[in-house]
Amino acid sequence: MSFEIVNRDLMARIGRFETKSGVVETPLLFPVINPSLQPILPKRLEEEFGCRALITNAYIINKNFKETASEKGLHKFLNFSGSIMTDSGAYQLLIYKGVETTPKEIVRFQETIDTDIATILDIPTGWGVSKEYARYTVKETIKRAKALEKMKSRDDLAWVGPVQGGQYLDLVAKSAKEMGKLPFQVHALGSPTPVMEQYKFDTLVDMIVTAKMNLPPERPLHLFGAGHPFMFALAVALGCDLFDSAAYALFARQDRYLTESGTARLDKMEYFPCSCPVCNKTDPETVRALPKEEKQKLLAEHNLHVSFCELRRIKQAITEGRLWEHMEMRAHGHPSLLQALKKVAKYSEYMEQQTPVTKKGGIFFFSSLGLARPEVIRYRRRLLERYSVPPEAKILLLLPQTRKKPFHNSKEHETVMKQLQQTIYDKVDFVHVCTYAAPFGVVPTELDDVYPLSQNMIAYPFDSETVTYVAGQVSNYIKKTGYERVIILRDPKVWMGKVAAACRRACKKKQVPFLALRERDPWATSTIEHLAAVIQEAVMSL
Repeated sequence: MSFEIVNRDLMARIGRFETKSGVVETPLLFPVINPSLQPILPKRLEEEFGCRALITNAYIINKNFKETASEKGLHKFLNFSGSIMTDSGAYQLLIYKGVETTPKEIVRFQETIDTDIATILDIPTGWGVSKEYARYTVKETIKRAKALEKMKSRDDLAWVGPVQGGQYLDLVAKSAKEMGKLPFQVHALGSPTPVMEQYKFDTLVDMIVTAKMNLPPERPLHLFGAGHPFMFALAVALGCDLFDSAAYALFARQDRYLTESGTARLDKMEYFPCSCPVCNKTDPETVRALPKEEKQKLLAEHNLHVSFCELRRIKQAITEGRLWEHMEMRAHGHPSLLQALKKVAKYSEYMEQQTPVTKKGGIFFFSSLGLARPEVIRYRRRLLERYSVPPEAKILLLLPQTRKKPFHNSKEHETVMKQLQQTIYDKVDFVHVCTYAAPFGVVPTELDDVYPLSQNMIAYPFDSETVTYVAGQVSNYIKKTGYERVIILRDPKVWMGKVAAACRRACKKKQVPFLALRERDPWATSTIEHLAAVIQEAVMSL
């Protein structure tokens, strides 16, 4: 049993997870199989959907099919040759407040039926419970986890150590730390289903990241009950590797049609906005007229297709280094997801530490939501901590960004530099030319073509939050450096005077002379000539 990470973006990992029945690739979706009621048989999942793993409930099998499953083994019982994960009955414990088994019995039964990934009988915290009860669930789950070593008799099963605590993040952290000390191969975040059912995705962000920050990073994390494809991107970006879904079947029973951006009711649909094998062959009117069982089967098939398809999109986004863009687009599918994405900013520093420094392609910035992405956070920190101003530089000249990148290769910047060389000759090195640009703030010319300062595209006009952020970063840069004078060429159409105002305040605090050129067209010939004259006067006064 091993977990090998082969690609990363944000906190997401594409990995190879080995079980005794084979290797599966993460992020991975386990379709939930109920042996008593299954619209799509496991054999069809394997042969027609390319499904390499599924999850079933060991407690239900033990209660209803114990002898048959024990005699045949789980793979023959379900007629599935891929990897199988079993839940222990904790969900039934959460719903019905009790189960007719013991921790030791369910451990031994999972070994008997030869599952691949087994789960201890933990105590789910649930939602809306007192902190005292939540503390009990954490304590009891840890107790049972520690007892596993004496209860189990095989070493070829991967065991899941659930993390409890619910909405109490200090308890989630404690649970994750203690579970991480034990020799589990997989961890799972318990009790997220009630959170997701209430669309409290911002709370889910807190729960996932708190668990991730306190668990061993080399172990995959399973998110119980996260079956709707519209939130896969968010969960994967936060570091979830495994999911299980009963939603594809449960929603089908309610005549609900899943999409990667939400859910539609069959009776309200005129068209199927999908090209999966189901939707390509029929239409909503035809499906509505089918007998109930056949209708549910087709909807379940579509729901599963769209779920697998979304995970493939996410994997492709990871390989391209564009998971943030994909997550941001998905977040606009529902206000609760967008609220959750805004909560991600709270953990931007931690996410930056998990993200590769370079990527295969450029980056897209759509709005101020992108200010929390790792590339922006990393540049902000490194500029202030690692960058040193050229020793000859006495004057900071701030030029507005241009559409062309690198900025120093633009016609506008080349015109400025040519004019300076003609005006101040051998004193050019006294002037340090930087660009103030969204979303990074100050971009020194010598760093201009370093990734990702030029390898990005941003939507114009900038929103007010982005303008305010850039102004703040320019101010921080001036406060950190030791220039003797600061001059800014304003672009009033883009920056609304906010950057210049921030510069003025920073220079006043440092008692450094400051000048802002307020020309209507910053790149007009007359403006450039005026700028050169101002700089010449400043150089002469040094």
